[in-house]
Amino acid sequence: MARGVKSVRDPVHGYIEVEPALLALVDAPLLQRLRQVRQLGFAYLVYPGANHTRFEHSLGAMHLAQRLCGYLELDPATARTVTASALLHDVGHGPFSHATEPFLYARLGRGHQEIREIVEASGAARILDEAGVDPSEVCGLVAGNHPLAGIIQGELDVDRMDYLRRDAHYTGVPYGTVDAERLIRSVRMTGHGLAIDEGGIAAAESLLVARTLMRPSVYYHHVARIAEGMFALALHLHLAGAGGHEQAAALLSSDDGACMQALLGSPQAGARALARRITTRQLYKRAVYVGRDQVNWAELQAGSDPLQALATAQAIAEVAGVPPDQVIVDAPPFPRDLSMEVRIRSGAGTLPLEERSPMVRTLNETRRGQWRLGVYAPPEVLEAVGGAAVEHLHIRPATLQERLLL
Repeated sequence: MARGVKSVRDPVHGYIEVEPALLALVDAPLLQRLRQVRQLGFAYLVYPGANHTRFEHSLGAMHLAQRLCGYLELDPATARTVTASALLHDVGHGPFSHATEPFLYARLGRGHQEIREIVEASGAARILDEAGVDPSEVCGLVAGNHPLAGIIQGELDVDRMDYLRRDAHYTGVPYGTVDAERLIRSVRMTGHGLAIDEGGIAAAESLLVARTLMRPSVYYHHVARIAEGMFALALHLHLAGAGGHEQAAALLSSDDGACMQALLGSPQAGARALARRITTRQLYKRAVYVGRDQVNWAELQAGSDPLQALATAQAIAEVAGVPPDQVIVDAPPFPRDLSMEVRIRSGAGTLPLEERSPMVRTLNETRRGQWRLGVYAPPEVLEAVGGAAVEHLHIRPATLQERLLL
């Protein structure tokens, strides 16, 4: 171990080494806040062990970035920039991670990958300067505007390599197996970004399989989606009565505990009631839960934004004759196809992985079949809400094959 290097014991990667120049960044409030932000939002209501945080994931991503930079033989200055970017790639997240993403866009005009403003305001830019790292380059890398951005965010990135293994570890779900070491050893730089050698195809396939299997089991588990929908509605009600930009910005830059306490003490009765139901796990149930073939996709896609879905929920509530805060519509984005470039050693250029791996086409079909539209409500009004949702959304009856898949 190099002199001055700090080691952190991690349950997924073993010992993670933090170089001295980045220690101040690890200890900065901007990163320490992530100790109080759950990596998987409300998945802990399904998997009690899923209490791991964005902080430890950030350390894991940093560790894998260090290794990948070594195998790519990047110069020390570039490697430090990439490593710092991996460490900071999640500091833009709000409370409960992706659950607050729509509110970041609606209220603050940014997504979690746009970190320039908070890096400058928090003092992290000064720490980066002192470490010999250009803050603008880090922010560009995290935002995807950099030739090496694929290391942090892409089909083959250290973010996914870490969170799939970490999420599987803490949930106990045995689907997140990723051969990160083999992937790192297979990655090469090309004229248009990162790619993998043919020898890494099996490892790349394992990552794509893990992503596909983890979607319905963890990332889109219906109970976690219900809790997230209830939280989003509570936050919407609270912010609608809380006033201006400064109040919203303060809440969306807080952590899980502070945000939930704000909702529990909200002046809006509906927000308080929903927050109490979440904290006591008195969750809504599925009134409707259907696949893409049963809905008018073109019509639904126009309102698939979580905030726009509130209007659809209110319309269903009106038809059902129930209060608007008793209906939640969950129309997640339709999964895009998996794709990855494979570098051919013969010098013939790059080809999409799906041209070398029939498995990719199968996985894309599986992902499309996993998509579900959910309409959720309290148990006592499920029948009324379900009937109203079927009527309002023009939901078609499921075929026998669809019923078996459900």
